[in-house]
Amino acid sequence: MYPSSASSETGRDPWADGPRPAPAGPTRGYPPEPRTGPAAEETGERRQRGPRRARRGGEPPRRADDEPAEPAEEEAVEPVPVNRPLALTVAGFAALLGVGLVLGAQTAGPGHRLPFAGIILGVQLLYVLAWTMAMRPPALLVVALVSTAAAVAADAAAVRSDIAALAPLGYVAAGGFLLGVLGQLVRRVDRARVTESLGATLLIVVGVVAFATLVVLSRIPAGTQAITVCLTAAGVALTVARLTDAVAPWPRLAPQVPRGAAGVVAGAMVGTLVSAVLGSYLVGFTPTSGALIGVVTAATAVLADLAVGYAEAGRLMAGEPPTMWVARHLQGPLGGFALAAPAAYAMCTLFL
Repeated sequence: MYPSSASSETGRDPWADGPRPAPAGPTRGYPPEPRTGPAAEETGERRQRGPRRARRGGEPPRRADDEPAEPAEEEAVEPVPVNRPLALTVAGFAALLGVGLVLGAQTAGPGHRLPFAGIILGVQLLYVLAWTMAMRPPALLVVALVSTAAAVAADAAAVRSDIAALAPLGYVAAGGFLLGVLGQLVRRVDRARVTESLGATLLIVVGVVAFATLVVLSRIPAGTQAITVCLTAAGVALTVARLTDAVAPWPRLAPQVPRGAAGVVAGAMVGTLVSAVLGSYLVGFTPTSGALIGVVTAATAVLADLAVGYAEAGRLMAGEPPTMWVARHLQGPLGGFALAAPAAYAMCTLFL
């Protein structure tokens, strides 16, 4: 045996059972010993929580206190109140516009298209005014001038063309859009919003050119009767839809849009019924053909009017300031008749 080892083990029993006694105090230079099992059991936290598991992606393990909280309940959006006098006023405007277009179509005859074209031009100018003031594009003056020039050119092409077709109107629409693009390139300010301005230009140019299709339709056989049936159906549909919204705007299609589904459905159904009745009295029509072309134009008109309401609600939700009061509420009926015009032309050429 080595002397050093013998001296260190003196006075100890080498065969004693049990753990070695811990020193009375912490030794210098050595860290404290880890806690044993019984000490950890005093709190009982680890045993109750169970083993901690590692999360994916190297994230730290989730604790019991880190459980995701339950999502808070979404606040109910209060529906926009329906202005009944305003709905009645818009209904009256839609009825007057429909009557004016139908009576204007009766003035058209072989070699006498200018009176009807003059009425259409007045409606087109009202359309340009309402839509430019409601949308407020960045280059408002450029959009208004280009759209007015497109309206005049479309009416001239519809009256003066040798063949009653939509091809000249398509060329006018393309030329108006290109003119709007050139007008945007010349400007030196607000170029960041060029796309928005071009979109507004295209929408308004297409709308004014769509009204000119009524002049083309008056030049084909049974065109005047088709205008009477289709525009009467569209006018009745828009009027009934707005009147229903003033009385019973239910069920609401969206809280931000003061329109009801009952008005949209009732307007399309009543417009179809009126067109079927007119078809039984006009030459070249039957109740079936009248109802067929009437349901398309009536549904197109009320859906376009509803889409304008959604667009206005979207602009308000985006934080844009409200624009001219009259323009915003004339926008819907004008847009409805603008889309009903090419629908009437298509139905007349396909089914009559």
